[in-house]
Amino acid sequence: MISPSFDPASENPQKPAGLKTVLVPAPVDRAYSYAVPEGMGLAPGDYVTVPLGKREMAGVVWGDGTEDVPLKKIKTILTKSSLPPMPEVERRFIEWVADYTMSPRGMVLKMALSVPDALGEGKAASRAYRLADFAQKAREDGNDQRLLKNLSPAKRKVLASLGGGKALRAAELGVSPSVLKGLVEAGLVEVVDVFAAPPCRNPDIDGDKPVLSRDQDAAARHLCKLVQGEEYKTILLDGVTGAGKTEVYFEAVVEAVRKGRQVLILLPEIALSNAFLERFRKRFGCNPALWHSGLTPAQRRNAWRGVAQGESKVVIGARSALFLPYQNLGLIVVDEEHDPAYKQEDGVIYHARDMAVMRAHLGKIPLVLVSATPSLETIVNAWSGRYEHLHLPDRHGGATMPDMHLIDLRRDKPERQHFIAPTLKKEIEKTLERGEQALLFLNRRGYAPLTLCRTCGHRMECPRCTAWLVEHRSSNRLQCHHCGYFMPFPKQCPSCSDEDSLAACGPGVERIHDEVRTSFPDARTVVLASDTADSPEKLRAILDDIREGRVDIVIGTQIIAKGHHFPGLTLVGVIDADLGLGGGDLRAAERTYQLLHQVAGRAGREELKGHVYLQTFLPENRVMQALSGHGRDGFLDVEAQERERAHMPPYSRLAGIIVSGRDEKQVENIAKELGLTAPQGEGLRTLGPAPAPFYRLRGDFRRRLLVQADKAIHLQKLIERWIAGVKIPSTVRVQVDIDPQSFL
Repeated sequence: MISPSFDPASENPQKPAGLKTVLVPAPVDRAYSYAVPEGMGLAPGDYVTVPLGKREMAGVVWGDGTEDVPLKKIKTILTKSSLPPMPEVERRFIEWVADYTMSPRGMVLKMALSVPDALGEGKAASRAYRLADFAQKAREDGNDQRLLKNLSPAKRKVLASLGGGKALRAAELGVSPSVLKGLVEAGLVEVVDVFAAPPCRNPDIDGDKPVLSRDQDAAARHLCKLVQGEEYKTILLDGVTGAGKTEVYFEAVVEAVRKGRQVLILLPEIALSNAFLERFRKRFGCNPALWHSGLTPAQRRNAWRGVAQGESKVVIGARSALFLPYQNLGLIVVDEEHDPAYKQEDGVIYHARDMAVMRAHLGKIPLVLVSATPSLETIVNAWSGRYEHLHLPDRHGGATMPDMHLIDLRRDKPERQHFIAPTLKKEIEKTLERGEQALLFLNRRGYAPLTLCRTCGHRMECPRCTAWLVEHRSSNRLQCHHCGYFMPFPKQCPSCSDEDSLAACGPGVERIHDEVRTSFPDARTVVLASDTADSPEKLRAILDDIREGRVDIVIGTQIIAKGHHFPGLTLVGVIDADLGLGGGDLRAAERTYQLLHQVAGRAGREELKGHVYLQTFLPENRVMQALSGHGRDGFLDVEAQERERAHMPPYSRLAGIIVSGRDEKQVENIAKELGLTAPQGEGLRTLGPAPAPFYRLRGDFRRRLLVQADKAIHLQKLIERWIAGVKIPSTVRVQVDIDPQSFL
C-alpha cells in the first residue's frame, strides 16, 4: 500500500489535494466523496481504502468529487493500492448491470471486489524476511564482518541465507521465531510481504495441436479471425454431443493469448469439471486460473490478483468469474450456455450468459456461446441473424449418435415396488455380457422423495419450507434439499404415533441402486450424486473408476450429464424421463429436452455403438418424440411458435416480483397493495399476487407477481416507479427478478 501524508486524526489537517468519489462494496447506490491526501495521485479505477462509518473498507475511485460539503465533514482516503486500476470497461459494466438488474451499484461492485484482502500487501501476503538495505549494501561492499560481530550462529545463518536480495519465509530459513525477531529488532532484517505466483501466466500455446475435422477446422479458423479483429460479435458454437466443440474454441483461446489478451471460459459447475480441467492441462501445459466457491481464501486472493494485474491469461470459472476485474479481456466463452446454473437467484439477481453478452459488447470482443442443446433465446437470435451460427453436425473421430428408444411404462411395467422396466433390464444384462458399461439416470437424490404414514396419511414435510423431506437411507435421516434442515428417520408417525408405519414413496438414486444390486448382484456399481461425491477428490476418484472400467453400472443424477467422456459406456437408461415436465413452468419442456439430450450424449462416444432407453408414461409427448427422432430443431421451432403465440420470452419481457418475510399477514398485505397499484396498459400486464409455488422457503412466507411487457417498454424504470409508490416495511423484502428463469 502507498501511505498517505494526510493524517485524518490530526487536529490541524493539511488541505486535501481535491475530492474523489469512491464506490464501496456495500448496499449503496452511489459513490461517496472523500478528500485526497496531499501527494496521493488518484485516478478513476484506483483501488483505495476509505473509512465508512466505524469501519475501513476497500473501494474504487469512481470519479471527481462534486459535493458542496464543509471540509471538516469530509473523510479522507486512507491508502491506495499499488495494483493497476480497475479498467473503465469494467466500471461501465458494473454500472450497466446495476441498472439492468435494479441492484445497488455497491452490491454489483462487491462481486468484482469480492476479495478485499487481495488489495493490500500487508493483508493478503505471506510474511517473509530479507536483509535491510544497509545490511545488503555492507555485504556487497565486503564490509559485513562488523554486522556479524556478536551474532549467534543461528543469526549468522539467516544473514548468509538472505544474500542477493532474496526474501525467504520463516520455514525456508529453518530457525526459531525468536532468532528472526531479534534480527528484525536489530534492524538487520526487515519483514516483507510475498505472494504466490499468479496461476496461468504462461500457457503453452505452441504445444501439440489436436487433429481437427474439416468442420472443426473451419469453425476454429473463423473464431480465430474474430479474435484477431477485436470487435464485438456473439457466436453460437452449436454441435452434437461429442462433436469436439471444446477443441474448436481452444484454438480461439490460443489466438487471444498470442495477442496478449486474457480469456474467460465460463462453466456452469466448475467444481465438478475435472475432465475439462485435465483437457485444458493437456492442451496448454498448465493449470488455468480457477474461480469458484470451492477455493480457499488464499487461492481466491491469488487468482483475483492475477486477473487484476493482467498476469493470469486464462480464467475458468463459475458465473461470478464474469465480474473479475480483467485488465485486458479479449475473449469470453460460455460453455453449456443453456444451463440453468448460470442464473444467480440471490443478492444481485442476474443471468451470467446475458450479462456476458453486454460485457463482450462493452469490451468490443467476441463472445462464444457453446451448446449441443441451445436455449430458445439463443437459437432464436441465431435464426434471426443477430448471432453468428457455427454448426458441427457430426461426432468427432467417426463415432455416431446413439440409437434412441422409448419404453412405454403403461405397457412395459416394472415389477411391483421396482422401477426398472423389463426391456431396460434385459438391455443391461446384454451390455454387461459384452463387457460394456451402463448408466441409469434419475435426477433425484436420496432414497425416496416422499415419506408418508400408511395409517393416517401424514406426509413428512420440512418445518421451514413448502417441501417434502427426502429420505436418505445411507445416513438414516430425512432432509430438505432447499434449506438443509434434517432429522433422524422417526420410528413412529409424528401425527398418529403408529410405529413402523412410515413408507417410502417413489424412487431416488439410492433406491435404484438397491434394485440394481438385487437384480445384478455381480455387477460393480456406484452412485454419483452431489451428496455421494461431495468433494472434488471424491468426484475425481469416482470418475476415474468409471473411465478406467472399474465400474459396470453407474446410477447418477445430473452431475453425470455434463461433459464426461467414458469410452466403455454404451447404454443409458433414463428411469423417469417425464420428471420435470409437470408444474406449468414456462421452460419445462425445453429444460427436460436439454437434460435428457445431454444424458443421452454419454452413450457410445467412441467406436462402440450407443443405445439410450427413455422410460416414460408419455411417449407421445413432443419432448419424447423429439428425443427419439433426433429432432431438435423441429422441437425448438414448435417451442418458439408456442412462445410467440403466448407473447412469452424471447418475444416479450418478464419481471418477477417476490415479496417475502416472516410475518405471513404482513407479506400478504404488501403483496396486495402492490397488486392494486400494479402497472397495466397497452403491451403490458401484471399477474398476481399469488402464493409462490414454494410458499414458504427457509422460514419466509412468499408471494409473487409477474409483469409481462413488450420488448420496447423500459421495464426497469416502470417497476422502479411502481415499487417506490408503496411503503415497504423493513421486515418485508421485495426482490425484482428481471428475466426470471424459475417461477418457484
